[in-house]
Amino acid sequence: MDDQKFLDLAVDLAVQNVADGGGPFGAVVVRDGVVIAQGQNRVTRDNDPTAHAEVQAIRAACQELGSFSLTGCTLYSSCEPCPMCLASALWSRVDRVLFAADRDDAARGGFDDRAFYELFDTPRSAWAVPVVQQRDGNSPAPFDAWLASVERVDY
Repeated sequence: MDDQKFLDLAVDLAVQNVADGGGPFGAVVVRDGVVIAQGQNRVTRDNDPTAHAEVQAIRAACQELGSFSLTGCTLYSSCEPCPMCLASALWSRVDRVLFAADRDDAARGGFDDRAFYELFDTPRSAWAVPVVQQRDGNSPAPFDAWLASVERVDY
């Protein structure tokens, strides 16, 4: 397999992104040995906190393939995906996620994702940002509409 080649590409994208004024993250989506899409961290450039390299690569790959499913693909990342990126990879149904640097390397660079990993292990009642449900009789309406729709695309 060409895993190292694609990891090197993700790392090269990250290094180039730093040279271009962006964050130190790069990612590629590969299927059958072919790069389908790539992404670089665009958070500060686009003022978009979700514009992480992995999310950018996933979005571009889905557009390229015309599908929300990346089954059969591998996501290569220059660094261990943060919880948002990991969840995005899982939702996209990639077969594998491979990464080069880890969360300790990211923390050394000032990107400490450990706070998020630790937060998810803490009861919501202890979070600094309240995340609470306010349920009423209309709360399930979107899912009722979804289940009744003959045009829905299950995923």
